Amino acid sequence: MNPMTANTTVINLGPQHPSTHGVLRVILELEGEIVLRAKPDIGFLHRGIEKLSEHSTYHQIIVLTDRLDYLAAMSNNLAYVLTVEKLLSVDIPKRAQYVRVILAELQRIASHLFWLGTHAHDLGAMTPLFYCLREREKILDIFDSVAGSRLTPSFMRIGGLAADIDGSFINRVRLFASDFSGRVDQYETLLTESPIWQARTKGVGTMLKEEYINLGISGPLVRAAGINWDIRKSNPYSSYADFDFAVPQGENGDVYDRYLVRIREMRESARIINQAVDGLPEGKYACFDSPAVFPEKKNVRENIASMIHHFNLVMDGIRPPAGEVYHSIESPRGELGFYIVSDGSPKPLRLKVRPPSFVNLQGLSRMVQGRMLSDAVAIISSIDFVLAEVDR
Repeated sequence: MNPMTANTTVINLGPQHPSTHGVLRVILELEGEIVLRAKPDIGFLHRGIEKLSEHSTYHQIIVLTDRLDYLAAMSNNLAYVLTVEKLLSVDIPKRAQYVRVILAELQRIASHLFWLGTHAHDLGAMTPLFYCLREREKILDIFDSVAGSRLTPSFMRIGGLAADIDGSFINRVRLFASDFSGRVDQYETLLTESPIWQARTKGVGTMLKEEYINLGISGPLVRAAGINWDIRKSNPYSSYADFDFAVPQGENGDVYDRYLVRIREMRESARIINQAVDGLPEGKYACFDSPAVFPEKKNVRENIASMIHHFNLVMDGIRPPAGEVYHSIESPRGELGFYIVSDGSPKPLRLKVRPPSFVNLQGLSRMVQGRMLSDAVAIISSIDFVLAEVDR
């Protein structure tokens, strides 16, 4: 950033949670209340997950992915195990694929709910936060019932799932999905047509379509700008091609359109969940024929061969063929990808994460330029990033 002139002021926005959604510091140069330049300063929450992965077996890395984006842990699990399965050329049973879709879409809803509540709170509306947390709690309770953990479930496994689901899980998911549309109506009643909400969000934080593409921005941000890009449609994974759902898009790419896109995405996620529950196939919940997959727990207790196999996987890990692989999914924030280089050992030679939060944050400087200081908070919130996924 250039040194300030006599007529400008440089201030720090953050790094405190209420204004910057995590430990983000934004250096703003202001002329009065108009933002001339903005420079995000990251690195306050560096966890070194990529380097830690080089010293962990492929199964051990799953728990690290939870910590990358703690608001969408199931999505992180899914992206990582799909990448390893691509390296191993493992075919996943259809039942496991459908359950993964259910969990990933529940996670998308939970992430968008937390975003919507905190975003509205940033702009002065407190009630939506309580409404959104009400529904998010139900999703976290579902995760707790199936995985034993609410925030960092680590439920996905290389080759399938940690365990099968039961009728109780299906009933809870079905009840949530059938009731959710009415809940979204309540959020929209509070916000969508509100003159104050529209005044704070319409025309704020816009960029040209070419700028989104050149910066590699993805997720709701590009769809709000009218760019039809969703990896679930363009490169279907985990049986997403089996489901009928729309990809919501906006026109103006402003903070208001980003709000509408995420609202509509939650409705579409509920549609996908209903379809997956209704069409859930019978069968195995993991590819137990693969030597890279843990045996069923009941077999470990009853069969010495299964116990030995389980022991070997824990102690020695798996040895994928040497090579490199990349796979990405549509996380709640955009394209989340993992790039793995294998040298045939039990630990990856290199693991690189392509996090949407890190890439999307590049657009902040351009979005706030020429806007008022109060708009900067709305724009930062509308990007919906998680700093654990941003820091390098």
